[in-house]
Amino acid sequence: MKKSLIYLDEEDIQSSIDLLEAVRQIYRDECYETYAFCFNQPIEAAECKFNYVFSVRDNMLQGCDIVNLTNCLEELHRTYLFDSILIPASYQGRMLAPRLAMRLGVGLVADVTRIEYNDGELEMVRPAFSGKLFAGVTNKNCSPVMMSVRPNVFTYTSKHLKDTKIIPFHPVSLQPSKIKLLEAKEKERAKDIRESEILVSGGGGAAHHFDWLYQLADELNGMVSASRRVVDSGIAGRSIQVGQSGKTVSPRLYIALGIYGSLQHMEGLKNVESIISVNINRNAPICSLSDIVVEGDSKEFIEKLLTKIRNSKKNKDMEAER
Repeated sequence: MKKSLIYLDEEDIQSSIDLLEAVRQIYRDECYETYAFCFNQPIEAAECKFNYVFSVRDNMLQGCDIVNLTNCLEELHRTYLFDSILIPASYQGRMLAPRLAMRLGVGLVADVTRIEYNDGELEMVRPAFSGKLFAGVTNKNCSPVMMSVRPNVFTYTSKHLKDTKIIPFHPVSLQPSKIKLLEAKEKERAKDIRESEILVSGGGGAAHHFDWLYQLADELNGMVSASRRVVDSGIAGRSIQVGQSGKTVSPRLYIALGIYGSLQHMEGLKNVESIISVNINRNAPICSLSDIVVEGDSKEFIEKLLTKIRNSKKNKDMEAER
């Protein structure tokens, strides 16, 4: 029976739970059990999804104390000998995963976006060379398999409920923290394109009128995103980039304006319900993924769609006043 441990990031529980799908793809038809590690937080979200949940309640353990978190996970592995350890590639996870790999003396594949099998061997796919290429890293029967996984690339959809057993964990390896919290300020939470159900996305063909995308996004109650070409040109910020070297998004509607659709960009689109592409090149790669393809200028498309939306809203307002 294979055993897999998933670290539940306190700041993004759902992305951590979605790693159950990654575990399923790793073991496929093999029998396996799933374990979760969480500390000083409610465990309700993990119940009925994992076979076991290790729950740590200790004021000595803080999310910012990566050393003690590493101690806990190392102690758990030395006790249970997991076959795989998966950590979300979050801000916290990117610091934790390499430390733990060093402690355990195993390799770490970071920022995994896909799991495959090559000649019967597990292959973990990740971006390389600033997102220009994909690298397939094969595991040569090394245990445990360790990886950090990009948020939003896997989605856990199983409706099978498990009888989760909660295991109180009292680590003996905790040390007095050398980190002291001097002050805490609530930071205003910025909107994230990964949370938007509608994305109006611009590529090189929309670079000269990129500001128009914000008007359309406002009318649709959506957000603006961009391709790498637009970001590299300095027109848009890296925080709204979609693609292999940007963010992975899963909106209900993705409107691609002037986007050619390289493999790296399309790698950032996962489980999108509908894609509308507007491009002067009907043979652009992204058109092959699209539900609707509009051959033409993206600026003209935006202008006409804005007029249509605003007239429709105006008519509704007039009817409501009658």
